[in-house]
Amino acid sequence: MPPKPHRLLLDRVSGYADDAAAYLRRRRQRRRPFARVSGPGGSAEGYPRENEHGQALFAAAEELIKVAPRSRP
Repeated sequence: MPPKPHRLLLDRVSGYADDAAAYLRRRRQRRRPFARVSGPGGSAEGYPRENEHGQALFAAAEELIKVAPRSRP
């Protein structure tokens, strides 16, 4: 016996809702500040602000921003 049409629609809508919730969870995780350092061969590593290395990188970046000339639009 084939499934009823309204059940197919509910399954599809609940699947979209699950996908949207997963997207928002991933986006929330990506929005946390981190410093990315590129290495030889194109490798890259991210350091969160809470990490010891991350704190040093963020401090260095803040100093660079302070001394950088401001561009005018």
